[in-house]
Amino acid sequence: MIAALSLIYIVFAILLNSVGTVILQSIHTFGIDKPQASLLEFFKDLPIAITSFLVASFLPMIGYRRAMMIALAIVGCACALMPLYPNFHTTELLFTCVGIAFALTKVSVYSSIGLLTSDKVEHGRLTNTIEGLFMFGVLISGWLFSAFIDHAAPANPVWFNVYWVLAALCVLVFLLLATTRLDESAAHSARTDSLGGSVAAMMRLLMRPLVYVFLISAFLYVLIEQSFGTWLPTFNNEILKLPNAMSIQVASILAGTTAIGRIAAGQVLRRMPWHTLLNICVIGMGLLVLIALPLAQHTVARPDVGWLNAPLAAYLLPLIGLLMAPIYPVINSVALSSLPKPMHAAMTGLIVIFSALGGTLGSRITAVVFSSFGGIHAFYFSLVPMTLVLVALFFFKREADRANASAPASIDFAAE
Repeated sequence: MIAALSLIYIVFAILLNSVGTVILQSIHTFGIDKPQASLLEFFKDLPIAITSFLVASFLPMIGYRRAMMIALAIVGCACALMPLYPNFHTTELLFTCVGIAFALTKVSVYSSIGLLTSDKVEHGRLTNTIEGLFMFGVLISGWLFSAFIDHAAPANPVWFNVYWVLAALCVLVFLLLATTRLDESAAHSARTDSLGGSVAAMMRLLMRPLVYVFLISAFLYVLIEQSFGTWLPTFNNEILKLPNAMSIQVASILAGTTAIGRIAAGQVLRRMPWHTLLNICVIGMGLLVLIALPLAQHTVARPDVGWLNAPLAAYLLPLIGLLMAPIYPVINSVALSSLPKPMHAAMTGLIVIFSALGGTLGSRITAVVFSSFGGIHAFYFSLVPMTLVLVALFFFKREADRANASAPASIDFAAE
């Protein structure tokens, strides 16, 4: 079952994080402007938020495994439509379907982690592992899409053929889930197996200070992550003057460094308190932005640009992934491990909702600033939410300590 969870997460990583690539290609193929192209993030994230709110808490009644199979069926059909009807409206429909399907998938995956692990240490490690594999899927995404782009004519819609490969992957993972079993009995609760119970469960969680401080932290983190993840290909293309395909490939380094960072974080957290590590990471992110962006200014286009002579900023900016990596899975695991298993679906629903809102807002702000003031200023703006994350982490640590003092179930990574 862990293999199935990992594979479905990789599939959705490829699809979700292709939005930056698709924005770049849509600007060239369909001749649209950046604010309009950024609406793809809206079409992806709003369905995630709505679907999570409506179905998160009573997914145990549907069944986590069955919900993931439904998600794969939805997104597989949407992928098949892309090469058959290659236009921007089809792209909007695809990301709407991806949003709906990912909401079902993420709630199911995170809730299943609680069913497959027996203690907080296992929960934290499996969460980091699966999130690390998610970033591996993001890394694959950049190279997979760039392989279908016509290097001589980037506007050529031939790149839509990549979706045949993705539709096939959906079918393969669907078949794997169909032959896998998961004991979901521990997730059922009479209070949450209905729409009214779903909403009530989320409202009860929002009354806990630990939960709402955590949600603010997650919201701000995803705002930063999506700003870089979505717009780095366009930044590479327009600011660093790299070709389309290379812009996407270089941006995929961000996913690779994030995957490495999440895997390494599991070891670092054995020796360092989680809040200390996260504060170091956020400060390091800010310093890296301040170092890399001045190097990106005044870059001149070169016809012979390649991997060996690309601007230094092209390699420095993706290193921010090493520092971003531990933040999201660690705060998620801290929050989830403090709750009983029947509440994991409701909590994951809130995580997905606030993550989706943060992703949409981050991408939209970056698009507007990018279009109005340029990519350099757009990425400098990320320093604002980074500062707010430091503040949010202070209060999150305080509430986590209070929860730990009143209930031994709270997680303590420093003790691992």
